Amino acid sequence: MKPNRILQFVALGLGFLFLYIPIVSLVVYSFNESQLVTVWTHFSTRWYAALLQDDELISAAWLSLRIGLLTAFASVIIGTWAGFVLARMGRFRGFTLYTGMINAPLVIPEVIQGISLLLLFIEMGKLLGWPAGRGIFTIWIGHVMLCISYVAIIVQSRVRDLHPSLEEAALDLGATPLRVFFFITLPLISQALVAGWLLSFTLSIDDLVLSAFLSGPGSTTLPLVVFSRVRLGLNPEMNALATLFIGVVTVGVVAANLFMQRAERKKTMVLV
Repeated sequence: MKPNRILQFVALGLGFLFLYIPIVSLVVYSFNESQLVTVWTHFSTRWYAALLQDDELISAAWLSLRIGLLTAFASVIIGTWAGFVLARMGRFRGFTLYTGMINAPLVIPEVIQGISLLLLFIEMGKLLGWPAGRGIFTIWIGHVMLCISYVAIIVQSRVRDLHPSLEEAALDLGATPLRVFFFITLPLISQALVAGWLLSFTLSIDDLVLSAFLSGPGSTTLPLVVFSRVRLGLNPEMNALATLFIGVVTVGVVAANLFMQRAERKKTMVLV
């Protein structure tokens, strides 16, 4: 084996170790009996039992899960439409403004977005009486605004790679544009939709800045609770919580990969 190849493998291995050793150590110490995060005593599941008794963390986790699911579905629906317009409608009047509005959340800091939305909701509350306060609905709007851009970019790149012959054939056979979109285009871009859904869900679950600006009493998300507790000191209960999330995310990623591989095989068989 050539020396350059060996150096490449060593650099790759060091990179993966740098990324995954902290995650592995977090999982290992979640089964530690000691209250000290970095001092191992012996194996125990006491922190998982303590986590199940922590009503604040559980309620915050369920709230984040609900917001994440709502954000993912809304972002995929709106972002798919936005990406399809960018890829297929060509240049129209206001195209530059439309593109800039889609891409703006990608480059504007979340602090600016959070302040802007907070001021908007305050003024709307004064003028219209709605929203009456900040809570799950305002957090959801902020997360959707952030995630739409990511979904639109993913869908746009996938739609541009599609060969229009299949859609044109369906139109020639008498299918309406709406039926072509739902029965031809959507199955072909299903992998992009799954990727956009997973990315939106992850961004929503992980978001701290927007949630801090847009949350109110009784609507504290999981990142806010974790951040407030970590500031007071590390707790092994956080390791248990993080391990559960790692397990759920791993299962979700594996299931999504299996789904996309199956869809790719079906598409290959259809094209052949």
